[in-house]
Amino acid sequence: MRFLYIAATYLLTPIVLASLLWRGIRNRGYWQGLGQRFGRLPDLPPTERIWVHAVSVGEVQAAAPLVRALSKRYPEYGILITTVTPTGQARVRSLFGDTVTHLYAPYDLPGVLRRFFDRVRPVAAIIMETELWPNLFHECGKRDVPLVLASARISPRSVNRYRRFLPLFRDALAHGIVIAAQSERDAERFLSLGANPARTHRIGNIKFDLDDSRNPQVPRDLLMPGGLVRPIWIAASTHRGEEQSALEAARLVLAQIEDALLVLVPRHPERFESVVQRVARSGLRYQRRSENDSCAPGTQVFVLDTLGELPDFFAIADVAFVGGSLVPIGGHNMLEPAAASVPVLTGPHYFNAPDIAETLLAEEAAVVVNDAQELGSQVLRFLTSKSLRDATGERARRVIDNNKGTLERLLQLVTPLLDRGARAANNVRASSSG
Repeated sequence: MRFLYIAATYLLTPIVLASLLWRGIRNRGYWQGLGQRFGRLPDLPPTERIWVHAVSVGEVQAAAPLVRALSKRYPEYGILITTVTPTGQARVRSLFGDTVTHLYAPYDLPGVLRRFFDRVRPVAAIIMETELWPNLFHECGKRDVPLVLASARISPRSVNRYRRFLPLFRDALAHGIVIAAQSERDAERFLSLGANPARTHRIGNIKFDLDDSRNPQVPRDLLMPGGLVRPIWIAASTHRGEEQSALEAARLVLAQIEDALLVLVPRHPERFESVVQRVARSGLRYQRRSENDSCAPGTQVFVLDTLGELPDFFAIADVAFVGGSLVPIGGHNMLEPAAASVPVLTGPHYFNAPDIAETLLAEEAAVVVNDAQELGSQVLRFLTSKSLRDATGERARRVIDNNKGTLERLLQLVTPLLDRGARAANNVRASSSG
């Protein structure tokens, strides 16, 4: 089965490469670091590294407290963070600057992985959430590199897909991999794929241990210059189709609250221009962050077309809609607005993180909306009632506080593995010098 998988990955590589080049037409960032994806790495200092893989922005944000803790506990190691997307790379740079090394993740091809491991020299690999790559897992096992799936999750749909190739994934999960699952349901799904029960743990979702540091002064000065006070709501991480719903909802809100401001935050940078054009066609008065250092009082829609600033904007919002949920994308991070004590609105499609959504909903810290009409009505409901807004925001923050601790539980699993990885690396060096 693994031989067939390797053959398939080589056959599919030209298609994947063509897709990458096509995406690069709209976002040139996909053309950067192309050689890194094939194991052609820049010169790196000759040191062992803790390797953390985070697909994109959300995973990088979730990994930030872990990276900081590992840097503090293991200063003798370098930290390498790999991402798949340019937005993930930008978030790494904004969070850590030059204190970590960033590379684009290697493709799951045996030759590529050999080159990558030879140059990176990882003492341990930590993969955030869910990335099941049989060849990568095999290479870790062959080199005795401890591997942790951190805050791991797997959807029922993914399990059904993986079960079609059960021998392959059972073999992949058999290489001493430690699975730190988000929930009991996630742990059970990994076990059904062949994970070792002794190395499968339910530790919770590391996203609850998010970094609370924000700088609300920047968006406050930007959106409310001169001490202006106005109602502000955010439509965050929106996808195609959701911007139109947000704009329709904005019209409903403005009909009753004429100074309300919608901060519209598209999920992907390559869509910024098309979203701005859609806002322009709506007839609403708008500005975009990349072209303005101050928001005019009469602005009705403010398009946040920059990266890394969204958490600061949550800190001054009155209510937040989290996108990817009115369309069947699966929803995005509802914890960032909750951590800012902001009432959360979500569409019905939150299957990417059902435990988070269900917890917030059960505590009446979030509300489900199904269309633009319901979105506008719920925004109005919160904007017109400070007591409701404050009580809901307080419940949202309490959900965060009550679920912290995943980071420490994860570190308790990782620490002995890093110690073992260090011993293995020392043995390799000793045998090489001998």
